[in-house]
Amino acid sequence: MSKSTPDFLQSQIDSETAELLTAAPGSSPAVAVAKTPSKTLPFSLFVKAVEQAPVAISITDKKANILYINDAFTEVTGYNAAEILGKNESQLSDKSTPRQIYYDLWHTISRKQVWHGQLVNRQKMGQRYLADLTIAPMLDERGAISHYIGMHRDVTQAHYAEQQVNNQKQLIESVLNASPVAMAVLDSDKRVVLDNQMYKMLISELDKDEPALFFLDALEQEMGDLWSADINRHQGFANREIRIEGSGLRGARWFSCSGNWFIENDVCADSFFARQSKDYLLLTLNDITTLRRQQEKLQIQSLRTLLAEEEHIRSIRETLLGAMHQIRQPLNQINAAIQIMGQRNDASNGPLRELLGQVQKMGEETLETLQRCVPEIPEAAVVPVNLNQLLHEVMLLHSNKFLANGVVVDWLPNPVLPNVLGSENKLRMLFKQLIDNAVDAMNRAGSRERLIKITTATDRDWVNVTISDSGPGIPANQRSKVFEPFFTTSQNLKSAQAGMGLVMVKEIVNQHSGMIEIDPDYQNGCSFKLGFPCQKNSAMVNIHD
Repeated sequence: MSKSTPDFLQSQIDSETAELLTAAPGSSPAVAVAKTPSKTLPFSLFVKAVEQAPVAISITDKKANILYINDAFTEVTGYNAAEILGKNESQLSDKSTPRQIYYDLWHTISRKQVWHGQLVNRQKMGQRYLADLTIAPMLDERGAISHYIGMHRDVTQAHYAEQQVNNQKQLIESVLNASPVAMAVLDSDKRVVLDNQMYKMLISELDKDEPALFFLDALEQEMGDLWSADINRHQGFANREIRIEGSGLRGARWFSCSGNWFIENDVCADSFFARQSKDYLLLTLNDITTLRRQQEKLQIQSLRTLLAEEEHIRSIRETLLGAMHQIRQPLNQINAAIQIMGQRNDASNGPLRELLGQVQKMGEETLETLQRCVPEIPEAAVVPVNLNQLLHEVMLLHSNKFLANGVVVDWLPNPVLPNVLGSENKLRMLFKQLIDNAVDAMNRAGSRERLIKITTATDRDWVNVTISDSGPGIPANQRSKVFEPFFTTSQNLKSAQAGMGLVMVKEIVNQHSGMIEIDPDYQNGCSFKLGFPCQKNSAMVNIHD
C-alpha cells in the first residue's frame, strides 16, 4: 500500500476489497472482471493499479477531507502526500467556479450518484487549470456513504484546442457571412454542405431552390468540354461570367463565378490507419450586375455610332449593288440583240450592231467602275457570343423607335443560354433588320395592336431565337421569295436597295451555319424562327462577306 494510505483506511479497504473479490457471480460487471474461475487477483494488484493510474485519484471522507492520493494527483496539482493529506479538497478550488456547480456536485453525490463535470482548480504554485472531474460515493456494508473517490484530469490544453477550433469556426463563419460574395461548399455529390448569407439571399432573388446547381449547369453549358476536363482534373476555374435574364423590372444580372477544389481528411475511425479523404468544391458567385450595367450604358452609345456607320456603309453598298443590278439587265438584253444580229449576218444592221457594241462596252466599263466603288466591309472577328446579350442591346438601341411607334416588346428569354461562335456586329445587324422590318410592317398596315415578341430557347446543341410581330404577315405564296435579292412585299419602296434587308439576314445566318424560316403556323402576323449551333459545335463557322 502507498505511504499516503492511512492505517485506519487500510483495514476498511482490505475488508471491502475482500467482499468485492468474493461477491456472487454476476453481481457486477466490474467484479466479474476482477475474478476468474481459477483464482482471485491479488489485492496488491488493485493497489498498484490505483497508484500507477494516469488519472489523478483521491479518496476523502464524507466532509471532503483528503485521506489518499496517488502519484498522478501530485503530478497534476503539485501537492505531495505530506502537503495535502488531511486537507480539504476545497484547497484545490480557484474560487472562480460558480457556486451552483458545487451545489449540483454535492446534491448529486449525497444521493449516492456519480457526478461528472469541469471545475477551475489551482495548482500548488498558483497556476489555474481546468479539471475534468468525476466523483463517486463509496458505500459501507450497510449501504451508507463512508468515503468519496475522485478522479480528475487536467484538460486545459484540450479545452484550449477545442476553443481555438470553435473560435476559428466562428471567425470563418463571420467572415463568410460578412462577405459580399455568395459562397457555397459542395461535396462530390453536388450537395451544398456550407453556405453564407449572400448565398441564402440568392435562393429568394433567383427563385431557385439551390442556386449552386443552377450555376453549375450554366457553367457546364458555357465552358463545354473545358468543364469536364477541369472537373476531372480538379483544376478549378476563375472569373467565368454568367448572364442570367430576369423578368419584369429586374432585368439581366451578371455573376462572376469561380470554383476551387479542396480535400478534407476523413475523421472516422476506419480511416485512422488507411487514410481516406473527401473532395469539396468552393463555389463563389460575385454579383457584378452594377458594373456590367454601367459598362452597358457606355457600350450602347458606342454601338449606336458603330451601327450607324456600318449601316451607312451597307446602305451605300446595297445601293451600288442595286444600281449594278439595274444596269446589268439592259446590258444582258443588248448582248442578246448583238448575238442575234451576228447570227443573221445582215449587213444593213452593221451600224446598229456597232453602236450596240459600243453601248455594251461603255456599260461594262460603268459596271467595273461601280464595282470598284462598292465599299468593303471589314472582316469580322469570330468570338463566343451570348444571343440574350445581343438581343438586349438591340432592344435598347431601338427603345426610342419603340416609343415613337407605340410598339410593345414582349421579351421572353431563356434565363441562361450557351454561347454561339460568331460576329457580334453581324448578328446585331441581323436582329436589327428583323426588328426594323417588323416595325415597318406594322406601320404600313396601320396595326392597332403593335406587339413584337422575342423569345430565346435551347434545343439540344442549338440556340433558337423567335422574333414575331402583330403586323399583316407575309402571304404564303411569297414566303419562299422574301430572301431573294430585290424582292419586297411593299409596293411603296422603289429605292435601289429595296428588298435587300432579308437577303442580308439570310446571308448572315448562313455565315453562322444557322437556319432561318418563316413559321407557317403563326396566324397573328409574321414570325421568323432562327437557329444557331452552340459554341462547342460551331468551330467551323467562317464569317466573311
